[in-house]
Amino acid sequence: MDVTIFSPGIYTYGAMLIGGVLRDAGHRVNLTRAPEVPAGSLLLASLYSTQHLLDPAVRDLVRSHRESGGTVYVGGPVSAAPEIVLGELEPDAVVVGEGEETVVRLVAEGVSNALPGIAYIDGDHPVVTPPAPPASIDRALPLIPEDIGSQSIRGASAYIETHRGCIGGCTFCQVPRFFGRKIRSRPLDSIIEEVKAFAAAGATRLSVSGGTGSLYASSDGEMNPEAFVTLLRGMAEVMGPRNVSSPDIRVDCITDEILDAIRRYTIGWVFFGIESGSDRVLRMMGKGATTREVREAVDRCREHNLKVAGSFIVGYPGETGKDYQATKDLIADLYLDDVFVSSAEPIPGTPLAGLVVKTPREKNPAFIPHMGEYRPLDLTESEARCFDLMMHADMYRPQMRLVTDEVYSAYLAEARKQGQDIRAATDLILRYSRS
Repeated sequence: MDVTIFSPGIYTYGAMLIGGVLRDAGHRVNLTRAPEVPAGSLLLASLYSTQHLLDPAVRDLVRSHRESGGTVYVGGPVSAAPEIVLGELEPDAVVVGEGEETVVRLVAEGVSNALPGIAYIDGDHPVVTPPAPPASIDRALPLIPEDIGSQSIRGASAYIETHRGCIGGCTFCQVPRFFGRKIRSRPLDSIIEEVKAFAAAGATRLSVSGGTGSLYASSDGEMNPEAFVTLLRGMAEVMGPRNVSSPDIRVDCITDEILDAIRRYTIGWVFFGIESGSDRVLRMMGKGATTREVREAVDRCREHNLKVAGSFIVGYPGETGKDYQATKDLIADLYLDDVFVSSAEPIPGTPLAGLVVKTPREKNPAFIPHMGEYRPLDLTESEARCFDLMMHADMYRPQMRLVTDEVYSAYLAEARKQGQDIRAATDLILRYSRS
């Protein structure tokens, strides 16, 4: 069968993985980043963002392909809320959760209530079959596009999967809900074979995927630094150390061996999800870490001559002005090499989404009008904090970045875009929570 996998904007690892599974099952598979489907091809939309459910290009593609007689299945992280996917896009079915084994049967057999791990509409009612068991972590090579070298996701051509699951319970994150909190790691030989295949296809840099890269080969919550070091060494032998990164790590999941390996075998950066300078907000977020641990982790990275970046989330329901000021103070103290700021976005299926449903609009920073110094800009409170924190962070870098008119406008546009997306996602979640 001819199958087109549509991964909007970028080739995600999940889309490439499903492409490889279907290829090995004997299907002719085309992977595309553009909303185009050849006539006669089955369409599998691999969607990784709630915004895709509201994107006119995605909606038009699904509708037009079905109207022309084609079959459309949807999978990816959006499947955490299958009823919303069915209601918004009206595909033939949704592949729910880890879909490697489910999608092969779905393509071959079609929709059936005997097939676990799918959702579909029967008459006027959504049907969600029992969950499929977790997919095998050991599998064949993904389908790697010929133009993979043209892609840049935070500087990497692709993020490759080394393990699934995360020990954390962050309320805003899908990973522990989608893959579980138990770590399932791939065999090292399989990962290195894949790295070689990506390199042969023209990939210029590869990153380790997963909520925390250093949890590779861990068991029962105990890290395995030696296995992680061996992993990075093996990747560097193929790609070269300046073409490997392992950016995403929890502040409580580092050791001296791990940090040494990052310095020797990667680009030398660590990316911490810090999120807030307020311990009260960190507890609300379920981070499982404190600002004291953040400071200690950043200091340890500096001792190993590593660059340190941090992400921060503002506008979390319940965040006060005092909490936000604590975040600004922490950024000033840490002097990070790079900072990423985002407003709290509720992702369906996460505890944050449940909190947003219970939070009245007049108490949700995503909807509260900002009445402070940026009042003339007509921003919400979360947009104002996002905008302000991006400019504030530029003042506290080893190499200070001047906020020019161009930078100011770019930050303002980004804060407004995030606010618009968050309000749209919130309205979507609220609409389905009522039904």
